[in-house]
Amino acid sequence: MTVLAIIQARMGSTRLPGKILKKVNGKALLAYQIERVRQSKCIDKIVIATTIDQKDEPIVEFCEQYGVDYYRGSENDVLARYYEAAEQFEGDIIVRLTSDCPIIDPIVMDETICYYIDHASEFDYVSNTIERTYPRGLDTEVFSREALEKSYKEATLERDREHVTAYMYTNPEKFRLGSISNPQDLGHYRWTVDTVEDFELIELILKELYHFSKMFYMDDVINILGKYPEWNKINAHIEQKKL
Repeated sequence: MTVLAIIQARMGSTRLPGKILKKVNGKALLAYQIERVRQSKCIDKIVIATTIDQKDEPIVEFCEQYGVDYYRGSENDVLARYYEAAEQFEGDIIVRLTSDCPIIDPIVMDETICYYIDHASEFDYVSNTIERTYPRGLDTEVFSREALEKSYKEATLERDREHVTAYMYTNPEKFRLGSISNPQDLGHYRWTVDTVEDFELIELILKELYHFSKMFYMDDVINILGKYPEWNKINAHIEQKKL
């Protein structure tokens, strides 16, 4: 069973265009994420799912520079892009990641993936996002290729085509859903990058922690935010886009 991580990525962003290739310490945010995803003990393959649009050519150049596989598909029908990427790279178990999570934690990823694998006979979809107890930016969704194919063939709403897994978790009568929760509710933290304020926070975190260790984890970030509590206020007012 091949575990395939598909990271959706594009240069277009309504709030912060080109955000995934913005640099901290001379390195693109997407490079930090790839570095961390490669630390997973469960993931067999990584592919960047970008678009056929010319403006996403820099992402292709990034992939070639960093030796990362990529697939180019529809810009708006992200569900089709995922399905086609999964088909081309022959993933049996799909891990959905988004490219706005540069400090994603490989331990959290593996906990979610392992839970899915250990309960594969019980669930079609498992994530740590159904109940928000992990910081936003550590999001990991895991599902079978069969569930992805079912969604691809049945989903008709624009929302479901754009958000890939929305058709799964909004149809519990069609998909068996599993949820991973953190013992402590940390859902108020926002470590994703969607706005200038989000980038400012992530830049501070990376400059503070990456200097000491290239691989740091969720608890390390929480500790540093305890040391500098004012950092939490930088993007505290940002609202996540509604589904």
